[in-house]
Amino acid sequence: MSLAVSSPANNQSDLDSLQSAQRAPEFLRQQVERYSAYPIPFVTATESSELWASYEKLIYSCLRIGDDKSAQLCLERLTARFGASNERVMGLRGLYQEAVAGDDAAFKAIYAEYGRILTDDPTNMPVMKRRIVLLQSLGMQSEAIEALVELLQISPTDAEAWTELSGLYLTQAMYAQASYCLEEVLLLYPNAWNSTDRFLETCYQDNKTNSRVMKDNGSSTRLALDVVKELNKKATEELQKIVKQTSIGLKRYSNHEESEIISAKALLDQSSS
Repeated sequence: MSLAVSSPANNQSDLDSLQSAQRAPEFLRQQVERYSAYPIPFVTATESSELWASYEKLIYSCLRIGDDKSAQLCLERLTARFGASNERVMGLRGLYQEAVAGDDAAFKAIYAEYGRILTDDPTNMPVMKRRIVLLQSLGMQSEAIEALVELLQISPTDAEAWTELSGLYLTQAMYAQASYCLEEVLLLYPNAWNSTDRFLETCYQDNKTNSRVMKDNGSSTRLALDVVKELNKKATEELQKIVKQTSIGLKRYSNHEESEIISAKALLDQSSS
């Protein structure tokens, strides 16, 4: 959600974040504020990109433990260096504002600001992603799905966005759509074991749901029934492929739990009987 859709440091443990944030005041004191008269939106050869990456990571760590003051100082230094109109800085500023927002009115104001920014620049990716996170925080799942679809039209190779969209579809029991999203992730990263596991589970759920619909909805229209049959066929084919490749020891699918494969086989046997 990596400011992919949430934050680039979201793989940090709570302990790592705490230790990093505790070092923030000393780190900030040691850094000398040396900026040009005019912000430069890129890193020059005379400075370290790692330094600015450290500032960015500190913002996440400090906000995570509630050190808003240090996070604000990091943000101010990034803004002074790269300019308030830098897209990444705009995304970080939105993150900070969300973290310190005290009520629904503040969140709505931030949401409105995101809308104004995207009206001026519809391809501002960091702000698009912050807006998606905010929509989810406000419980606006349908709007978040629409926003992710728009984002993927601009950036179709964003694996994290595909994964996030899959998760939102799953919350709505839209298994076919979730399966499609995970397929896109696997096309981008064929060895992503966690995505393969989720893909197998989603196909399994999709197959069960479609089979139940075809069994129970005898009064459905022919068009609707044909659509469900097609979805069921697709999910079944995916399950068969994974089960077959697992049975011959194909490495890509060897990470599945044996219980998952047994469940998939049982469902396939039930569907064919």
